[in-house]
Amino acid sequence: MILHRYFAWRFLMIFSATFLVFLVFMALLDVVEQARRFGDTDASFRDFVGLSLLNLPQSIYAILPLILILSTIGLFLGLARSSEMVVTRAAGRSAIRALIAPVFVTLLISVFGVAIMNPLVAATSKQFEVRVNELTNKGGNVMSITASGLWLRQGSASGQTVIRAANANAEGTQLRDVTFITFGAEGGPTRRIEAAGAALADGAWTLTDAKVWPLADDRNPEEWAVTYPSLDIPSSLTADQIRDSFGTPSAVPIWELPAFIHNLQQAGFSARRHLVWFHMELALPAFLVSMVLIGAGFTVRHPRGGRTGLMVLYAIILSFGLFFIRNLAQVLGESGQIPVILAAWAPPLAAIGLSLGLLLHLEDG
Repeated sequence: MILHRYFAWRFLMIFSATFLVFLVFMALLDVVEQARRFGDTDASFRDFVGLSLLNLPQSIYAILPLILILSTIGLFLGLARSSEMVVTRAAGRSAIRALIAPVFVTLLISVFGVAIMNPLVAATSKQFEVRVNELTNKGGNVMSITASGLWLRQGSASGQTVIRAANANAEGTQLRDVTFITFGAEGGPTRRIEAAGAALADGAWTLTDAKVWPLADDRNPEEWAVTYPSLDIPSSLTADQIRDSFGTPSAVPIWELPAFIHNLQQAGFSARRHLVWFHMELALPAFLVSMVLIGAGFTVRHPRGGRTGLMVLYAIILSFGLFFIRNLAQVLGESGQIPVILAAWAPPLAAIGLSLGLLLHLEDG
């Protein structure tokens, strides 16, 4: 038990040091990148630092597997050079038993990452986009998905229009049970339109079975309401803008993803991309454990065996290969080429099996 605590402490210290180095390095690089990106705007150096701090959690979360495999390599190389691993084996402890503490610490780190860091990344990335839109004078997302349906916003020089629909097609260009509320330039509502359906064509929404209520003056809206079998409403929206307004799945905290996926499906949209991301996040602890096992598989040897640098290179190349396979499986899962569960869970579980096989071969082969 004391030996496990010692290995866990050593691994945690190496991970903390590696994490801090990457954190500082990426923060400095990001400040330079934000200064280059927004140097021609009215942003100050304080704005550059603020943008960098908002973008930093997302950047560091993405390279967490790299930090863990470097920490694992550092741990076992240090134990091998100090002959502590030799003493551990002489005491009857196998290399696989020595991995219990690092794997346990990795599980704690990964659970903390999914439960705490994931929502933090979602919140900071949203705020980052808001700040970027303010600096570039661009509007925010035009769409929002809630339990009551989907909401769209479009604007022009004459005012804004808010659109609510019960559901839509997968592209968001065919709406059903739709309501349009138009606001004037001063901010007050000017008219309300309800229709059975709306289709987005070039530069306009084409409404069917529409009823229009005037709201701009003191007239009785119901008395002056007019019905139209077909009505065109000018629009600056495009199908690409509507699709892009969903944002990335990583912008939704993992605790809110199930409800968001449900609302998305209820609205008639495909939630496959968000469903794949949800399972990828659930599988993150297994993926990070596989990184630790890969790093250990190539570095538990004593350095006198030679080729230490080559073994470290093999471990890093294999970890990058696994990272690439995981991303490829994510793309295939999002496109529907393979099942969602297979896309999320197969790469880390296969990597764990292969790395355990390598460790058993080194121990008993």
